[in-house]
Amino acid sequence: MSRPARVVINLAALRHNLERARQLSPQSRIMAIVKADAYGHGLARVATALESADAFGVACLEEARLLRESGITRPVLLLEGPYNAAEIPEIRQLKLDIVVHEPGQVEMLEQAGPGDPLTVWMKIDSGMHRLGFLPGAVESMWQRLSDCRTVADNMVVMTHLALATDRESPMTREQITLFDDYCPPGAGARSIANSAGLLAFPESHTNWVRPGIMLYGASPMEDSIGPDEGLRPVMTLESRLIAVKSVRAGGRVGYGATWQCPEDMPVGIVATGYADGYPRHAPSGTPVLVNGRRASLIGRASMDMLNVDLRGQPDARPGDPVVLWGEGLPVEEIAANAGTIPYELLCGVHKRLHFIENG
Repeated sequence: MSRPARVVINLAALRHNLERARQLSPQSRIMAIVKADAYGHGLARVATALESADAFGVACLEEARLLRESGITRPVLLLEGPYNAAEIPEIRQLKLDIVVHEPGQVEMLEQAGPGDPLTVWMKIDSGMHRLGFLPGAVESMWQRLSDCRTVADNMVVMTHLALATDRESPMTREQITLFDDYCPPGAGARSIANSAGLLAFPESHTNWVRPGIMLYGASPMEDSIGPDEGLRPVMTLESRLIAVKSVRAGGRVGYGATWQCPEDMPVGIVATGYADGYPRHAPSGTPVLVNGRRASLIGRASMDMLNVDLRGQPDARPGDPVVLWGEGLPVEEIAANAGTIPYELLCGVHKRLHFIENG
């Protein structure tokens, strides 16, 4: 029998979440963000299922190449642009769009050899201070790009929101205002909204929206989980009990002997651990589902196994199903217990696991 830990990818839920994005911004075109192996869900699998998206966003040329090799013909945007001039010939060959966010990339385009012009998304730094041209440089960079024979006429202007996860913070509206103030007069299409902008700030819904985490069923917001936003979980990390032990009161559980049994009790051992992507720093009390009912992690997760408190399920037996996150147990809840974010958990699922598609 093969190891029972596996990942179930619900493609129907994925498509549902894309439609939810469309409902929120029906006048916008949708760029599905599929970088980082589609947030751990499988790049080619996800892009193929999201064939009705208007475009796809990736982090690097390797991801874009995989999309093209998988038969994806929709526009693909390199969200960090070219890293060096040597990438431009392949960018042209693959018919990719590029973000341009710093002067060195403008120089690359100005010095590029003859070939088909590229669709450029010029990025403005509206306050996040990660990528993008600062407001004072926008006009000159726009002019240089407009004059460059390597750049197609249909330039898009974009920015990225730093704090749209907080509905009450004034920063998002300040960023939108600054972006609007510094957009070049000749700019055509615009793009502001990420998942949080889509969910909480309608004023960020411009020509293009760029949902990421919400496509996978998790909420980016500080005050909600996916189901609250009409989203369905796409990934379920599941396994089974492989042993059930009766441990005496005072017995210690797991590496470091960090958890002590308060009474005689059954302890379940689950075939999942940090080598599968489960967070080692998840504390005792983090919820899991055993037979569809809540139980709690006890002790430290080890490489291939973790322990659960079965006092609420005295009849549990080896072979019983366990859900670590996903259907019935929001990944946001596990992330909150572990002091991290759902993005990290989803992206961190190990590829040694067997991936199953349904829907």
